[in-house]
Amino acid sequence: MMASIIDGKAFSANLRAAIADHVQRLKQENGITPGLAVVLVGEDPASEVYVRNKGIQTREAGMNSWAHKLEASVSQEELLAVIERLNADPAVHGILVQLPLPGHMDAEAVVNAIDPKKDVDGFHILNVGLLGTGQKSMVPCTPLGCLLMLRDRLGDLSGLNAVVVGRSNIVGKPKAQLLLAENCTVTIAHSRSRDLAAICRGADILIAAVGRPRMITGDWVKPGATVIDVGINRIEENGKTRLVGDVDFESAVQVAGAITPVPGGVGPMTIACLLANTLTACCRANGLPDPELESS
Repeated sequence: MMASIIDGKAFSANLRAAIADHVQRLKQENGITPGLAVVLVGEDPASEVYVRNKGIQTREAGMNSWAHKLEASVSQEELLAVIERLNADPAVHGILVQLPLPGHMDAEAVVNAIDPKKDVDGFHILNVGLLGTGQKSMVPCTPLGCLLMLRDRLGDLSGLNAVVVGRSNIVGKPKAQLLLAENCTVTIAHSRSRDLAAICRGADILIAAVGRPRMITGDWVKPGATVIDVGINRIEENGKTRLVGDVDFESAVQVAGAITPVPGGVGPMTIACLLANTLTACCRANGLPDPELESS
């Protein structure tokens, strides 16, 4: 029996609709409009497309959207001055500096210059520490999207064995922290783990975030497991460029209970959760409860 497909495109559309409803109520009842500022340094084509899509979806949700585009040659001091202005602007509730930055910049210093309360990427060291100690924080968008889909699929995650393959600061580590908070038994594995296949086969929840195309094959998947594939890899196949995940979908779909496809799985959830974080930051800045967003 083939796995059911977790449709991230439909899920994210529902989540964005719930966000738009909440934004509309904020405007009507409190006279507040959430605002997101995105800073792009240089002219990386993929980043430009991503920033443009963020702007479109931010405005569609009824939020204010600002894009600050800086030349690749801009100094770090000039970039930090832009961030300082945005930190001080009460109309801006979320600030995102698009990564990667040009080589002459210290990305950590730039990210940590953002007001942690406006850090909608959840990358500031203070938010990392708050998440790691189970306190209220801004949560990185991709791990948050994975969690929302898991909750929707499985309900209570308590006691499940979760394996996260990948230990990046952006996905692997925060995803593990979120699963611990859900009372999962969590293993962080990576490319150097011994007998990685056996570790994966013990997972009720398998998160693939290692950045290697089709690394995890169907015989690594426990029958009935829920597989979340965070990988987005461009490969050449039969003379065409294809997007594939870290999971070999064709073999894994025969074994898993549920699986996210690539594309159309985790990817659409990242921008939706960016909007959710911006809304949350706005509510917190105005002393309002965190929004409860039902996405399905």
